[in-house]
Amino acid sequence: MNAVILLFPGTNRERDMAIALEKATGRRPTILFHAETGLPAGTDLVVLPGGFSHGDYLRCGAMAARSPIMPAVAEFAARGGHILGVCNGFQILTEAGLLPGALLRNASLRFLSMDCHLRVETASSPFTNHWQKHAIFRAPMAHGDGNYFADDNTLDRLEAEDRVAFRYVTPAGEPTGAANRNGACRNIAGILSENRRILGMMPHPEDLVDSLMGGTDGLPLFESIAASLATA
Repeated sequence: MNAVILLFPGTNRERDMAIALEKATGRRPTILFHAETGLPAGTDLVVLPGGFSHGDYLRCGAMAARSPIMPAVAEFAARGGHILGVCNGFQILTEAGLLPGALLRNASLRFLSMDCHLRVETASSPFTNHWQKHAIFRAPMAHGDGNYFADDNTLDRLEAEDRVAFRYVTPAGEPTGAANRNGACRNIAGILSENRRILGMMPHPEDLVDSLMGGTDGLPLFESIAASLATA
């Protein structure tokens, strides 16, 4: 599997993402600077990692969504390519129109840096098939603009089409207000595209893929990707 991690000015999670992908696939991903205008031949997966692209000026992800590499990413998506966006990567995907909705300022108006618990809402995707539906796992969160928002029609469509990937919950699996620290609509932490080949999520599964990191809760996501693309 050939994975490409995009690097924007201000990205800071590309190395963590590379470690996670290499652990799951056995292959080191390519890190590609945003000023390039094309993806390497044979690219199977594009990853937009976390950080603060372009200093989060204008809106988080707004400038990165207009980087020279993004037309190639949009073309890759149109061909059915697989794309993962985490935290700032999720913000970039919404700003680029590759996923619906927007990421707003956290309801508390404070930057959140802590662990959260997520419930897997669907196991029917290339990113989640190594979990059982409604499995609970822990993931670190680190963002100031992680409050997922979409209009009611969009939210209803995401629910009806089984495109909510993850939801913020308590350790017991309840989607309560207290578990929803950033105020996201319907406790949504991650969503899928219509063809289920693009995932955007706010928490960081790449930070829990080894016992030396404090746990392996996030590893099934990368194992899901590796297994899915190995047979694609």
